[in-house]
Amino acid sequence: MAVLLQIRDAHKRYGQQILLDGAEASIVEDVKIGFVGRNGAGKSTLLRVLLGEEELDRGDVICHPRLRVGYLRQHDPFQPNETALQFLMRDSKQPDWKCGEVAGQFELKGRYLEGPVSSLSGGWQTRVKLAALLLHEPNLLLLDEPTNFLDVRTQILLEHFLRNFRQACLIVSHDRAFLKATCSQTLDLTRGKLTLYPGKIDEFLAFQEERKAHDERVNATIIAKQKQLKRFIDKNRAKASTASQARSKSKQLERLQVTEIEADLPTVRIRAPQVEPRRGPAVRTIGLAIGYPGNQVAKDIQIEIEHGQRAAIVGDNGQGKTTLLRTLTQSLSPLDGELRWGHHCEIGVYAQHVYTTLPTDKTVQEYLEYEATPGTTTQQILAVLGSLLFRDEHVQKKIEVLSGGERARLCMAALLLGTYNILVLDEPGNHLDVETVQALADALLEYQGTVIFTSHDRYFMKLVASTIIEVKDGTVRNYLGDYDAYLYAINKEVDDGERSRQQERKNNPAVNAAVEQTSAATHDDRRKLRKELKKLERKIANLDDQRKEVNDRLMTCTDPELATKLHQQVEEISVDLETSETLWLEISEQVGS
Repeated sequence: MAVLLQIRDAHKRYGQQILLDGAEASIVEDVKIGFVGRNGAGKSTLLRVLLGEEELDRGDVICHPRLRVGYLRQHDPFQPNETALQFLMRDSKQPDWKCGEVAGQFELKGRYLEGPVSSLSGGWQTRVKLAALLLHEPNLLLLDEPTNFLDVRTQILLEHFLRNFRQACLIVSHDRAFLKATCSQTLDLTRGKLTLYPGKIDEFLAFQEERKAHDERVNATIIAKQKQLKRFIDKNRAKASTASQARSKSKQLERLQVTEIEADLPTVRIRAPQVEPRRGPAVRTIGLAIGYPGNQVAKDIQIEIEHGQRAAIVGDNGQGKTTLLRTLTQSLSPLDGELRWGHHCEIGVYAQHVYTTLPTDKTVQEYLEYEATPGTTTQQILAVLGSLLFRDEHVQKKIEVLSGGERARLCMAALLLGTYNILVLDEPGNHLDVETVQALADALLEYQGTVIFTSHDRYFMKLVASTIIEVKDGTVRNYLGDYDAYLYAINKEVDDGERSRQQERKNNPAVNAAVEQTSAATHDDRRKLRKELKKLERKIANLDDQRKEVNDRLMTCTDPELATKLHQQVEEISVDLETSETLWLEISEQVGS
């Protein structure tokens, strides 16, 4: 196999932080590699070096002459009012039929392909970017956390795409399930060194533990032998009859060397709230309808969650998972029906908007000491803070100077150290590394209370969830199977869709395309509807820009009063945006786009 890219004696540092210290690795064609390491180890920095966006302090990156790199862009490369098909044709310079064929691999068709990209959710926009990647025909893909904020269906589509992609990939991800499904080798960056292991992520982690255990066993044997030799030497070196034996043993002792075992990197053990277990229903809904004024998301919801259950809320992006969580926590009023919590339920919520209520005069550590259960040690508090990226001098920062993102992480730390017997968590594992996600999962498994949560991390979901609630097509229901059964059903739907597309191409792709575009509307009606669509597209684009602008201000705001006002603005814009997008989709279906 040809070597596409080689890293030789790479050195890189920022101030006192050493990211690369003589790192070396090679990437060959047709191999998919999972790139792992702790947060802050330097993985994203190395990707930027490989892309030519940063330079090494010392060392070389040698590229094959035929190397064609494809990179999943984090920013939005789309133009105003541009459709997905128009973007793909502009970006790839490929004809429409070719773009449509590739887009079909990611279920991009109909209104998703012909409508404005700006109206699509983040997950669907990622599908468009992935289709654009494939159209450029790269022989090395660089993907940096590609599953962040993707729903399970899109993750599975991405897995299918990567399994069928016959070129090399280097994938940075903390999602163990995704790495296991896509990568045959594992590249680890620890203490500035790169280690390429010829196996999957689970095998690599097991190998690390076994290697450490083996070195410890060997060292224990050597240390025992050293003590035995030293006793013999001390006892016999002064005697003339045994002095020569003592000298021989001394030489033998010098040759015995233990293997240096690097100290473990800090490993977090997150402590969940200590509560008494309870029985019976924790929450029950009767004929519940959820959504926003003028935009009903789901209705006739009849669900029940028992005390002690860990209920995972599942469903595609845009179906209403967060709306359901907000309604359950009573930050969003029901549109209809009843929501009943059991007696003495103390609910702790992790969501982005909660941080506007934090006391600004306290430091990070003071706030947690106030919130924590009596008896919690300073060491436990600092361990939880460290797991959520508060280290060293950051624990003494005043809350009033924290950014929005830092306040959100502090809320998670307080939640885990509180006395809540109900935890409601919206995407708790985002931006946490493999070890910290594992620590959070372990804490929730030990927790005696009730957990209601949503997450895009399948490893985390599978480990934690004891019951499944599905949000789909305007309904919410207790799913009859476990999380494995849910994943199986999604995989089957994706497989069936792929077989259907293959059959369509075999039959007559031109006829199928024409049939999809057939509409029952008259010519005049269609013209009026198209005018209305144009107006809505301009409105959606403007609202999206407004939301991004206000949200950027919110995430850097340190004034609690202003933060509250900005959050209200984001909520109002989001409601208007959802209403406009729903109306756009309804009209698009009538037009036949």
